[in-house]
Formats: sequence, structure tokens, C-alpha cells
Amino acid sequence: MKITLAQLSSLQNFIWVDMRTQRAYDYGHIPGAMRMEGIVLPQDRPLVLYCRNGTESPALAAQLREAGYDAYFLEGGYFEWLRTELRKNAAAGDRAAQAEQSIRTRFHKKLFSKFARAIVTYDLIRPNDRIAVCISGGKDSMLMAKLFQEIKRHNKFAFELVFLVMDPGYSRENREIIERNAALLDIPITVFETDIFENVLSIEKSPCYICARMRRGNLYAGAQALGCNKIALGHHYDDVIETILMGMLYGGQVQTMMPRLNSTNFKGMQLIRPMYFIREEDIIAWRDANGLRFIECACRFTESQQTDPNRLGKRQKVKQLIRSLRAEDPEIEQNIFKSVENVNLSTVLAYKGADGVRCSVLDEQ
Repeated sequence: MKITLAQLSSLQNFIWVDMRTQRAYDYGHIPGAMRMEGIVLPQDRPLVLYCRNGTESPALAAQLREAGYDAYFLEGGYFEWLRTELRKNAAAGDRAAQAEQSIRTRFHKKLFSKFARAIVTYDLIRPNDRIAVCISGGKDSMLMAKLFQEIKRHNKFAFELVFLVMDPGYSRENREIIERNAALLDIPITVFETDIFENVLSIEKSPCYICARMRRGNLYAGAQALGCNKIALGHHYDDVIETILMGMLYGGQVQTMMPRLNSTNFKGMQLIRPMYFIREEDIIAWRDANGLRFIECACRFTESQQTDPNRLGKRQKVKQLIRSLRAEDPEIEQNIFKSVENVNLSTVLAYKGADGVRCSVLDEQ
């Protein structure tokens, strides 16, 4: 049976049941909701099921009702609840000022200081740069935009910012959430559209890799058209160490996610990652402390996994592996990060030079 948000007040003592994957649940869920997977549903209380957008929950709600449960499905799913929350936030006061103040106080050491340290350590911003701050709509890129606004406020030297959103074919709901969050946080976004999702939807092998490459190229082109010489991406410390392990386990190579990278296809353009030292758990803490709610990766491949716990990407598998290793040794993550800074070429069999040519260490002895 369908139920709307407006009708929930008439339903007493109900339980929210989230049908999505653990990853989607962890990224954002309705407060108090329990995940469907691995639990015994009570029959003495009403159940309100929700999926991503209300398309998959009706069938399960019907099955549960046939089995004797007082089950309902939320019309519009999690996205409808999220849009409603964003409208409430917009009317509740100056959320941007609150988020900014938290960066200057409670999260100054864990977020802003690390952001500034990466910029200085890797020489990411120079006078007269015009930087395209690339916003996907998730927690990482939205925080990066606020950190850039904060560092621009200090204005130690002249540089310019463009807050760039590339729409690769978002659903109407995703696009609306990105725009609402940008307005809520006082981020003046510039949006341009592509058809990347449509082009990669039918690709079976490595669709995420191909999509990422296409998105990167379009970001470079869009930023260059706006007079920018750099694009900034919101990858953080955890992304870096996951990439290192993914390269070893799935790529058979030792590599890392560079904090600064010159483009080979767009002359004069450079990619920077100023959140290089920031931990994901601190980004989540900032998000939750300010009552902010963002979208997960908004691609159609991700959408297809929202209620399928068996479809787990390689990065998620590596993330789980690192989490299990950290439980045994808290220095594991730091050691992974440092491993690509402490490569001893005399103890490896071979390496690739700057020109990509393979060099054998044994041949050099």
C-alpha cells in the first residue's frame, strides 16, 4: 500500500525500512531507519519501506502484506524524503553560514588545516590561477567548494574560482538535489550538460573507468572554455590509499592518485586534489554536524545497485578490506599512504620511466 510523506502523521509507531545497499545507507538514510538486509521484520508494528525513488519498494510491500505484515511503501522513495528535507533546511535559516563557521572552529584542524597543508605541500595554487572547482553533488566536492571559498576569503594572493557542475545525464531528481544543496550552501554553480551516461550505459566491461575518463575530458574542456587553467577534484586521503591497493590487487602495478597532474590532452591545463590529506570520516562528521544531505554517485550504474547487495564494486571491496585491516592495526592506512613515497628502486624487479618504457633493475646491476 502506498503512503506519502504527508500521510505519515496518521500512521502510529511505524518503522522505516531501507531497501538499499549498505553503501547507499551509509551515505545517507532516513533517521531511525533499519536496513532490510539481515533483519527479522516485526509483525506487530507498521512498516514503511523505501528504495531509491519508489520504483522497487511497491512489489516487496505487496509481498509483505500478503504474508501478514502491515507494510507500506513510501511514494517517491528516499529521494522524495531528501527533497522535502532540503526544502525544510532552506527555510530554517542560514545553513551556509553555519557550515562555514564550523570549518573555522570545530573542523578547522581536521578539514581546513589539512586543505591548506596540501595546497602548500604540493604547490597547488599559484597567483593568477583560475580554478574550476568541479562539483559532482556529493559530500566531498561540496565540502571542497566551501573550503575553497574559505581559503579565498584569506586572499593571500590573487586567484579566481569557478564552481563547475557537469551534468553527464543526471536524473531530474539528482539534478534538483545538486542545485538545491548549492543554493543552500551559497555556492554559485555554473552547469553544463553532456550525454556521457547515455553513452556508457550499455558498456559491460569497466563502465566506471570509461565514464570517469569521459567525465575528466569534458571537465577539462568545460573549464578551459571558461578561461580556467586548473580543475580541482574532491578526492580525499581514503581515495588515495584505496587507489594504491586497487592498483596492486586489480591492476598488477604500483601507482597512486597524484595530488597534481598536468593534462596530456589539454595544453596548459592541470588537475589538482587539495583534499589529499583529509579523511573521509571527518568529511562525514562535518556533513552530519551541519545536518547536510548529499547524493551518492549519481550515475545510472550506481542507481542499478541501490537494492542489490551482491553488486559491489572493486573500490568498495578494497574499502572493506582496509577497514578490516585497520581493526587489527591502526597504522595500516598511514603505511599504505607512505608506501608510494618510500619506493626503493633497488628492491623492485622493474619500473616504468617517465616515458612509459619498462626498465629492469636487474639489467642495471
